[in-house]
Amino acid sequence: QVQLIDSGGGLVQPGGSLRLSCLLSGGDFSQFLVGWYRQAPGKQRELVAHITKGGTATYGDSSQGRFTISRETTQSTAVLQMNSLKVEDTATYRCYARNYFTGLDYWGQGTQVSVSS
Repeated sequence: QVQLIDSGGGLVQPGGSLRLSCLLSGGDFSQFLVGWYRQAPGKQRELVAHITKGGTATYGDSSQGRFTISRETTQSTAVLQMNSLKVEDTATYRCYARNYFTGLDYWGQGTQVSVSS
């Protein structure tokens, strides 16, 4: 069974950086699109970034230019490097993966990112 494990959240000051990781187990990582969504209290869920099996990245408007997504296939892990963090980046970040063949989505448990001075 496919499982995703989110890690790397925490508390950081504005302008700081955090690195999120998403480990996929129980499946062939190369068959998945992987990425993150985030949701803050009272707000709609929004795309942060995702990356295809070929390495093409797509970013949400809020993360473009500050965040970088990558995938480490040999480790079945996706990484989200977040720089120049802002207070408005505070949210729960959840990793997800979509299987190219089945179309099924899988979700991690989420990790909290808090940006505050």
